[in-house]
Amino acid sequence: MTTNGKIFEYLCKEFPLLDALDFDNPGFLAGDRKENTTGVVVSLDCDINTIDYAVKKGANLIVTHHPVIFNPLKEVTANGVVYKAIKNGISVISMHTNLDVSNKGTTVCLCESLGLKSIKKYIAKDGFALRSAKVQMTADTLAKTIKENLSTAVRYVGEGEINTALVCSGSGGDYIDEAIENGFDALITADVKHKTFIEAINKKIAVFDCGHYQSEDVVVKPLSQMLEKKFKEISVFPVNNKKIKYI
Repeated sequence: MTTNGKIFEYLCKEFPLLDALDFDNPGFLAGDRKENTTGVVVSLDCDINTIDYAVKKGANLIVTHHPVIFNPLKEVTANGVVYKAIKNGISVISMHTNLDVSNKGTTVCLCESLGLKSIKKYIAKDGFALRSAKVQMTADTLAKTIKENLSTAVRYVGEGEINTALVCSGSGGDYIDEAIENGFDALITADVKHKTFIEAINKKIAVFDCGHYQSEDVVVKPLSQMLEKKFKEISVFPVNNKKIKYI
């Protein structure tokens, strides 16, 4: 039988915990490693709805990108996510920045989802692994491509032809200086601040904000397929738990 711990060991080999940033908290964060796995739900986040879905599917393991426990907990109460997971016999594994930097991780999946070419690892000044890629389309066309491929609203500035882009899934607006100093035509990321857009206009570089959730959810399906291939006897359920609405 496959145990939760065996799945955790596999994920740690693919996405070593030592690759995570110092502030991060990836790992086996709740539950029982020795318990036999009845099914796996793969999701960007572990929230109340994710747990309800796991219960419905008879799955006792949830694998997420964002850690279900990030900061130290001062209490675990009946209306909390950790309490509900434990009460329902559900374990939670979270692979966060160690997944971001992987060649099979969120940023690579984002590049592939947008059809970018010549994807290469790019180590930023802070040591975090981003990706560089060839774009070869106009700023307006790239914005439309992001909108269509990720099914999301896009905030962006920039005009004309874009040949190369620095790509960071999640909150990567602070890498604008890195993109400028190294001659990139664009930065593709999420959670971009207004002042970053203004800086981009002044420095004549294109910046695209495709949404935090949308820039990272692209990893859920590939991660699910990895687990299905490795653990053929276990049912794996990728779930889209996007709750933020756009009008």
